[in-house]
Amino acid sequence: MTKKVIAFQGRPGAYSDLACRTAKPGWQTLPCKTFAEAIEAVHKGDAELAMLACENSLAGRVPDIHSLLPNSGLYIVGEHFQRVEHCLLGVPGTRIEDVKRVHTHPVAMGQISTLLKTHNFTPVVEFDTAGAAELVALWKKPEEAAVASELAGQLNGLQILQRNVEDAKHNTTRFYIASRSEQRPSPGTPDNMTTVIFSVKNIPGALYKVLGGFATSGVNMTRLESYMTGGSFAATRFLLDVEGHPEDATLGKALAELDFFSENAKILGVYKQSPFRRQMSGRPPEEPSSGCADAIAG
Repeated sequence: MTKKVIAFQGRPGAYSDLACRTAKPGWQTLPCKTFAEAIEAVHKGDAELAMLACENSLAGRVPDIHSLLPNSGLYIVGEHFQRVEHCLLGVPGTRIEDVKRVHTHPVAMGQISTLLKTHNFTPVVEFDTAGAAELVALWKKPEEAAVASELAGQLNGLQILQRNVEDAKHNTTRFYIASRSEQRPSPGTPDNMTTVIFSVKNIPGALYKVLGGFATSGVNMTRLESYMTGGSFAATRFLLDVEGHPEDATLGKALAELDFFSENAKILGVYKQSPFRRQMSGRPPEEPSSGCADAIAG
């Protein structure tokens, strides 16, 4: 039986690759140079799903997703949170005192300042973490080390010299899982998320009116990101994540109000919350509601 395929942006062993393997065990992972290529792989049928990084607890949002996902024609069908655990990797037989230079992605480099200072390593920026591991494996020099995932080390035959070298132990990346077909959970089921994109007019109080319905309906908003469109400073586009299903009474009412006061509102996906979200908040899973009302078209 042919394995199902999930695409991601990055080299084999990247954290996006690890996210794919964790979220979809047994699936074949398809590395792509860019987010656009990962999305195209799903459109062409080379992959059933795409794992798209959207935000990081330290680095913030991933800008490319704001511009690519709304026009991609794909639907968000899930979310995944991947803990970023950096490992110091060297060729087999290397001792940590042999290392002189550390290679990794610039964002990862900013997350290992304690390691660099402690050992007086020279930082060398590379295109990505997994690519840095590939280079170190190619060079076969004990003075060169990489900071990347354990998976990158395994795929490139490298030795782990030290685990968890990141400064912040809460470093986590959130991913949207995207598909060609919409896969909404049933209305009334617990623990749902809805992602919406919309625009507001450049007039006083526009955003207040758009978002007011969520507050009055008691809907929990977990993410609100703004960005400019078309090179204009006169209009702003927003990406919004909220808890709930559009056919639930509370969220349905809030979305109806958003639709009235906004422009070009579109639901990008309705999907189940990751269990990580509940663990993070310390809340138990919700009980199923008794019914739903006020359905709204996406």
